[in-house]
Amino acid sequence: MGVLFAIGSFCFALGSAPLYFDHIDAEGVASTFFVGSIFFTSAAIVQFRVAGLPRGVDWWAAAVQLLGTVFFNISTFAATLDSLDLEEEVRLIWAPDVYGSICFLVASGLAYSLVSPRFWRRPGPDLAWGINALNLLGSIAFGVAAVAARYLSTTGEPANIRLVNLGTFAGAVCFFAGAVLLPVESARENNPR
Repeated sequence: MGVLFAIGSFCFALGSAPLYFDHIDAEGVASTFFVGSIFFTSAAIVQFRVAGLPRGVDWWAAAVQLLGTVFFNISTFAATLDSLDLEEEVRLIWAPDVYGSICFLVASGLAYSLVSPRFWRRPGPDLAWGINALNLLGSIAFGVAAVAARYLSTTGEPANIRLVNLGTFAGAVCFFAGAVLLPVESARENNPR
């Protein structure tokens, strides 16, 4: 699961990195995001399958995150199509991106609530807390990117492409760091000191 999330995160970070975004054609960038979304969904399926009791908080977090990855599949696939008009781009790219970002934020908030007794307080030196905090920060950054990606009615372009890329890159880096720490956390849980 950690490897799948890490690969998906890497794709999103790569696709939004200025050296890549500015020098690769739009189709290549869109395909990079789509491939990343497939890895996110694969990881979310694994996470959902290993989630705790049905209807528990961890189950809801996994279910909402899985739904969010499906929204990202839709938006990133639609972005690979070059025949969309502005209305279709808003409906098929931007709206699912916003819904996916909301799902990620809700899922991360739910997961964070499991490891933090009070939302604003850190419970101590706990790797699970750190991973969930990274995922929550990543979800916030993705949300900022989604808001910045709203289409302007005057130009038909995203409102702030630099903020879109910055939010996507920052979120992906947070998700990548959290994913890399998942096997470490798992090893600590299986071999407590």
